[in-house]
Amino acid sequence: MIASKDRGGFFGASDTDKVIGNWKTDTWMKWWLQKLSINNDHFENVYTLAGTHFEHRILESLGILMEFDKQIIIEDLLLRVNLDGNTNDCIYECKTFKAEKGFKLPPRYINQVQVQMFASGIRQAEIVAYGLEEADYNNFFRPIDPNRLQRHRINYDPAWINTKYLPKLKILGDCLKRGVLPNEAII
Repeated sequence: MIASKDRGGFFGASDTDKVIGNWKTDTWMKWWLQKLSINNDHFENVYTLAGTHFEHRILESLGILMEFDKQIIIEDLLLRVNLDGNTNDCIYECKTFKAEKGFKLPPRYINQVQVQMFASGIRQAEIVAYGLEEADYNNFFRPIDPNRLQRHRINYDPAWINTKYLPKLKILGDCLKRGVLPNEAII
């Protein structure tokens, strides 16, 4: 649960789908303006707040002694990665979802932990998903129900990092340092 809301001047693991995605959309441009520190919009609602407030307790419920909120910075790539939890050999990325809707593991979460594994040098990760009930959104201190917990093991994929992610990250990093759009830099 990292406190700073400033998203400018660096790339985080949660930005991975923007890094590898379509750079010509309006959504991408709004994101790029955040990276340039021109637009500092910050979105928050009861669902995102609940996820933040439950995060440590969800991870603590696993019964694994772990470090919380570790930050890794790779200056030359402008990469700043925040881990929800980790041991020496596994990253634990916490996600919440509406219990009544169920959880399907989206590729963007897998991509996010790939970048976390790359940056940290830890080559195993788990996405820990927890189903929040309506009452949880009204009381962030409800006990963790182990029956609503899911664990998804993710293995490190160096080929994906080296062929899909790093080439685009390096282009965007160069553009961010120069304060230009990637299209201008590529042409």
